[in-house]
Amino acid sequence: MRDQLAKAFHATQSFRWDPERGFKLASGLTSPFYVDCRSLMAYPAARRLVASLAYDALRPVELDCLGGLEIGAISIATTISDFAFAAQPSRDWRTFVVRKQAKDHGLGKLIEGAFRPGERAVIVDDVLTSGGSLLKAVAAARGAGLTVSHALVIVDRKEQEGRKKVEAEGLTLLSLLTIDDLIRQQPAKV
Repeated sequence: MRDQLAKAFHATQSFRWDPERGFKLASGLTSPFYVDCRSLMAYPAARRLVASLAYDALRPVELDCLGGLEIGAISIATTISDFAFAAQPSRDWRTFVVRKQAKDHGLGKLIEGAFRPGERAVIVDDVLTSGGSLLKAVAAARGAGLTVSHALVIVDRKEQEGRKKVEAEGLTLLSLLTIDDLIRQQPAKV
């Protein structure tokens, strides 16, 4: 299924590789790779692959809920939660989303969703580069009283020491794919 997911990145044009010009990342740095999981998650077949692989990776982890930073983590957490609920054995993993900043109206929440302090949470993210967005979500979840020992990403870019930074925060990082998987499945140029 990992190979199928890597191929889905290419079929949906959610992976680009341009070693000459590269792509500007959120960090401001340039990378020869562009990984667009939001585009990938727009396809139901690709979502199903992500959900199935994530369910298998998370089955041994004791967790109550999963979530991550808006907007990217919303579809990932929801897809995994829905799949896990329908799977055998069924898991009732609720979801939450961490806002980039607390609301300035209503209850002023930084985190929205179904969780209670003391519960075990997994933080999900689309792509790991430097680890900044993932660690921001971890800090918010921990600040809300959740116990976070694991994080899951669709793709580990293996750049900017992202894995090292995440693991330095006491997290076990699970990645469905790495950049190497995407390169290996790159279709031959015609």
